[in-house]
Amino acid sequence: MDNVWFQSALWMALALLAALGSIFITISAALFEIVVGAIAGNTLGLPLTPWINYIAGFGAIVLTFLAGTDIDPHVVKRNFGSSVSIGLMGFFAPYIGCLLLARYGLGWPWPHAQIAGISLSTTSVAVVYAVMVETGYNRTELGKIILAACFINDVGTVLALGLIFANYNIYLLLFALITIVAVAALPWIVPRLFRLIGKRASEPEIKFLFLVLFALGGLANLGQSEAVLPAYLIGMALAPFFVQERELQLRMRAICFAFLTPFYFLKAGSLIEANALIAGAAFIAIFLAMKMATKFVGILPLTRYFKFDKRQGMYTTMMMSTGLTFGSISALFGLTNHIIDQTQYTILLTAVIGSAVVPTLIAQIWFQPHFEPLEEDA
Repeated sequence: MDNVWFQSALWMALALLAALGSIFITISAALFEIVVGAIAGNTLGLPLTPWINYIAGFGAIVLTFLAGTDIDPHVVKRNFGSSVSIGLMGFFAPYIGCLLLARYGLGWPWPHAQIAGISLSTTSVAVVYAVMVETGYNRTELGKIILAACFINDVGTVLALGLIFANYNIYLLLFALITIVAVAALPWIVPRLFRLIGKRASEPEIKFLFLVLFALGGLANLGQSEAVLPAYLIGMALAPFFVQERELQLRMRAICFAFLTPFYFLKAGSLIEANALIAGAAFIAIFLAMKMATKFVGILPLTRYFKFDKRQGMYTTMMMSTGLTFGSISALFGLTNHIIDQTQYTILLTAVIGSAVVPTLIAQIWFQPHFEPLEEDA
């Protein structure tokens, strides 16, 4: 299918199908998009053209930015210990467990095992945030704690990938310095600039934010980092501003969920190859089980310690067990740098995508907590 408009129509039809299915079955549209993408990828042969990869990547960046804007600094400050503890445990427990499984259980060499541990150590900000927005749970205190813990978890993943397989260069240093400056300066610049240029039909505020995300994403690419990391940091830095500018956040969210993220989640599902899934089913199941088991053993006791009720504790544990963005990025890093082979990549990628589906289903069907919005949203 070479016609770009027919390609677009096909992808949007699948996105609409997933949205309608999620309405009737009351499961997250993001989750449905992954499943629909997997089915379509193995039956229709979804075309992954450069423009589709671009939109999917842009969707991941904007979604991650919006997730950062929903992290209420006051909530994080009140629950700093729980957010950091759950986030750190969410990284270290599956990283060590999957590393040891790959090295001593499956006999993979150390570099291969390191990629396995890093790929399966993540928590998917994209999946968690998409699910919480659709359920309204992002407006609860627990939801904001989980989003903050997701950030801590994924920072651990990024640092592990960078420190173990580092390719230090001047661009990485430049990226780090400019990101620090942007995080410090934008909370001061944005309110004043938006008062001057905002409230126009041409949406200059959104264009400015996209400019910042694109520029930092380009620097991240030069430094061989990932564009979603500065997007999350900028989102968190601007979170106090967005507390006062919910309308702007909702306009950006509408753009993201209507057009950008369906490509991201459908693409993620389309990467699951049925033949590879069947051939490596045992290894995929083992890695997925190890990730979920180590997250469960590490995080659930912490939720008890911080006095979450049982339902909230299980929901937090399951949502922290999801994985997608940084997990797939880490697996692809291993493949493109010839650290792991194609078979190992398929096993890890499918286990990562499976972790976006299985824990989310369990959390939504059996452990969705009672919805209690924060006072400012009530």
